[in-house]
Amino acid sequence: MFKQIKIRHVAEEVFDQIKAAIETGKLKPGEKLPAERELMGQLGVSRVPIREALKLLSNMGLIETRQGGGSCVRSLLSDRLRDPLGAIIGDSAEKLFELVEVRKEIETWSASYAAKEAAPEDVATLGRILEEMRTHIEAGEMVPFGLDIEFHLAVSRSGSNTIRAHLFHTIQAIFSDYFRLTIETICAHEEDQRLLYHQHVQLFDAIKRQDSRGAREAITKHLNFVAEELKKEMPVRLGARL
Repeated sequence: MFKQIKIRHVAEEVFDQIKAAIETGKLKPGEKLPAERELMGQLGVSRVPIREALKLLSNMGLIETRQGGGSCVRSLLSDRLRDPLGAIIGDSAEKLFELVEVRKEIETWSASYAAKEAAPEDVATLGRILEEMRTHIEAGEMVPFGLDIEFHLAVSRSGSNTIRAHLFHTIQAIFSDYFRLTIETICAHEEDQRLLYHQHVQLFDAIKRQDSRGAREAITKHLNFVAEELKKEMPVRLGARL
């Protein structure tokens, strides 16, 4: 008549809540999890089940834990796509630019939906990143590679589609060396840095005013510029094997 009552382990409850937050997009790819002490307070449990749950999440490939650096959400698609795509691309400029086209499609999609769905905190995050970029530009410094990537990742997270955010996070991981090449080598001149910054500002402004078409046009203009600059240097760089 009755079903046997199962008493769940506290760590399992912690695991389920964090896993659900990742799957629903409340915790986004690349986003850092709250510190252990903060999780203890939010969940009302001790440190032991928190650590057990984090270990299980890490073993499943849902998070990445770094010594002294906390834990962050991994892309749910990274291992399944990154290695085989990386092998296909290799040193082939032709395949690289096929991936460039895919990146354009994904980022255009992301920018369009960011303009429709970005929450106030998403807009604030983009504004904060732009302000950091502006500080470097005004100081005559190159905008750090990681800051540019952070902006694009923030755009991809500014919407309700969790898979889209994870997919772009994976594309970013595949493109990492080429992004660095473009930002630190190809666009190293001050005028290029300022141009890239203003292209980011145009995208931000479109997202802030909820202009979906304007966001698509801004990101397309930006990525077309980057692709053309990449084409100028890529044969030489491939010859040197990145």
